[in-house]
Amino acid sequence: MSIEAPKFENTFERLALAIDKTSSVPVSVQLRGALEYGIASGDIPPETRLPSVRRLAQHLGLSPVTVSNVYAALQEAGHVMGRVGTGTFVADGSVSQHQAQALRKIERRIGELVRLGLEAGLSRAELAYRIATAPERPGQVRVLMLGTFHDATEAYAGDIRPYLRPGDEIVARTTEQLGRDRPEGIGLVVAPRTLSVEAQSYFPGLPVVGITLIPNEPTRVALAAISPQAQVAVVSYFPEFLPVMRAGILRFAPHITRVTSAVCDDDDLSTVVGRADVLIHSTGAEHLRQDLRPDQTAIEYRHTPDSHAIETDLLPAIDACRGRVPEQEEATS
Repeated sequence: MSIEAPKFENTFERLALAIDKTSSVPVSVQLRGALEYGIASGDIPPETRLPSVRRLAQHLGLSPVTVSNVYAALQEAGHVMGRVGTGTFVADGSVSQHQAQALRKIERRIGELVRLGLEAGLSRAELAYRIATAPERPGQVRVLMLGTFHDATEAYAGDIRPYLRPGDEIVARTTEQLGRDRPEGIGLVVAPRTLSVEAQSYFPGLPVVGITLIPNEPTRVALAAISPQAQVAVVSYFPEFLPVMRAGILRFAPHITRVTSAVCDDDDLSTVVGRADVLIHSTGAEHLRQDLRPDQTAIEYRHTPDSHAIETDLLPAIDACRGRVPEQEEATS
């Protein structure tokens, strides 16, 4: 069933405001980043039907070809799915492929259990009763937090750690680190929703949970404290993250109106930063702080896993993994 959420209309308006046609970042990159952020942050919920290509292009003042190409890229990345005759919908983020594999494995083991039970003289009814009354023996789960930047990924893992049971463990790795440091004994992978498809490609045999991220409390407090008269420079390390930052600022600091945005490799970056009273920079652009004047303020735009998403999406997935053989042990058994 599709969702026609009123909240999406507000997100739709913020999306239009987040597109900066004067920026050096192509509007197609901005649009894709803004939609990915809306999906990752939960502003555009799973199963939401996106506007038609023509409607979105008209609203944003963009070419339908641009919007169509962005939709196609989002579909290729697994963030949305097209349904013939009905439109484009946000993917539900489920791990249905893993669930199907798990069910097939359960069915094989049930068959083996039935065979052993019959050999022991147990009827199917007796075997079913023993299964129903067997005590639960939850095991420990080792979780991998996957991200892009080391410090931010470690911070995400630290925010999730208090929610875990005693004995559970969460380790943090970036996608770049996986090539030389792949942790063992992982039972579940958690990643920002924008990385969940890539995470599944790294760990095809494991469940992957795409977690919703929101600006963390220090970031929200710092944004709220910015003077309405301040000239603000928003600088992102990755071009596709720039509309994410702009959308977050529009959401949590709508009083800020004098905003100039740039990416780290822009030719006029020093001019943009030099004119600003406040620099809001993404993780990865910390080096910009060293050249600020004493009268300038810097805010690092950081995210944290949404506590609601942890409780409703991640923790049930971890509980479902208890007793499951970790990937490396399973491969050698």
